[in-house]
Amino acid sequence: MITGIHHTSFLTADLNRARAFYEGLLGLQPDPARPVMSFDGVWYDVAQGQQIHLMVLPDVELGLKRPVHGGRDRHVALTVTDVEMLKAQLDRAGIVYTLSQSGRRALFCRDPDQNALEFIEVK
Repeated sequence: MITGIHHTSFLTADLNRARAFYEGLLGLQPDPARPVMSFDGVWYDVAQGQQIHLMVLPDVELGLKRPVHGGRDRHVALTVTDVEMLKAQLDRAGIVYTLSQSGRRALFCRDPDQNALEFIEVK
């Protein structure tokens, strides 16, 4: 009986670069209450009871060719209040994105480690 998603984890090779993306661009704040683990990383609260966990671990898929459109790759879908504002932020940062092919107000981009993210507008 699934009741929700607690967290999603992404591998990163460069925590400072990943933090610049998740904190500087997306505005997430680290959760200082998370325990220290046997590897470096950071936890972000996305919504009540939902988190993103960045883990500094070797990427076993390094060099794997990823689809240009993140919707054709495994990804996490996050909700946002304003896709147009996010598009402007991504444009200013030089982050490539693709729009949802379904026609809904959503876009896909990749973080610095090529993890795919979907952003869906909800009002």
